[in-house]
Amino acid sequence: MSPVFSTARRLPAGRRPHVLVVVPCYNYGHFLESCVSSIVEQPGVTAEVHIIDDASTDDSVRVAERLVDRYRDVRLTEHRINRGHIATYNEGLSQADSDYVVLLSADDLLAPGALERATAIMEHRREVGLVYGHPQSFETAPTIREARLRNWSIWKGHDWITAQLRRGLSIIYSPEAVVRTSVHHEAGYYRPELPHSGDLEMWLRIAEIADVARVNGPDQAYRRVHQASMMQTNFSAPVDDLEHRRLAYESFLTRTRVEPAKAEAWRKLAAQRLASEALGLVVDAVRTGSDSSEQLGPRAIAFATAVDPDVTRSPLWRDCQKLLGVQAGDLAAGAVRPSSAAWARAIQRDLEGRMRWRRWRRYGY
Repeated sequence: MSPVFSTARRLPAGRRPHVLVVVPCYNYGHFLESCVSSIVEQPGVTAEVHIIDDASTDDSVRVAERLVDRYRDVRLTEHRINRGHIATYNEGLSQADSDYVVLLSADDLLAPGALERATAIMEHRREVGLVYGHPQSFETAPTIREARLRNWSIWKGHDWITAQLRRGLSIIYSPEAVVRTSVHHEAGYYRPELPHSGDLEMWLRIAEIADVARVNGPDQAYRRVHQASMMQTNFSAPVDDLEHRRLAYESFLTRTRVEPAKAEAWRKLAAQRLASEALGLVVDAVRTGSDSSEQLGPRAIAFATAVDPDVTRSPLWRDCQKLLGVQAGDLAAGAVRPSSAAWARAIQRDLEGRMRWRRWRRYGY
């Protein structure tokens, strides 16, 4: 289940992989120049940029036109009518005829050397179809950190799927992902019915047909966090996030080509993790005295029991009952003093969460 590790390798002498970076843009003209610069300055590869403007109302098109004039390998497609982000993503990805392809939002950036590091392992390991790394989140400007490439983690695709279902939170955020173009075409593109969790479902489909690798050491991308981003404006509620992940898992699992027993094991693993996260939200909200606990509790508990009815047999469920005064299945806010065992379990869950983060930060799963 754990990855194997491959030591650092260089690209074959004289070989410059062709990487197409699709840059969807909607009203991100003020970010577009820095995004494109982070792509065209990548060493060791031939980087082509396809900006697709989805009928922006700001100066995005004017900025893009200047970039097309400045750089030989930058081109622009301009939508006269807004088609939405999924259609825009799929337009760019489906047209790719490069060795490798990246989908990079106009407000994000690639880290220096990211494409060379990602493609180097795929040039040597033909079975690898997806490579990612650590994405640094930033608000105003990223911190450019000098870090040595230690190695690559490499998983069999099905093992990586299991690791994702066990972790819960998406292992890959998106801007750090580089995909072998032939694998992407085989796996397909974004599903319109998954506007929030389409990335997660996509990685699972890719991992079903190819192995997955992760660059260990340096940052691979810079992920901008700001109030205008889709994540901040549309999908900020924690239970909403769980529901969208559930939809992604269900979409993948209803179409998977593995044997039914394997699919059922994956479904059970996903359900257990989602339910545990939902109840953990409730316990943490009450334990920290959050004002949202009364509003969050009923919805999170309903979600948990819907995805995994067996969760009612768990210690975490009993903790929720004690903390929130649940009696006979009815939720009523009440001042119930948690037992020392409940506190100990809460502290243990917090520790496990920190350990999962540290493992993800260092090894990518």
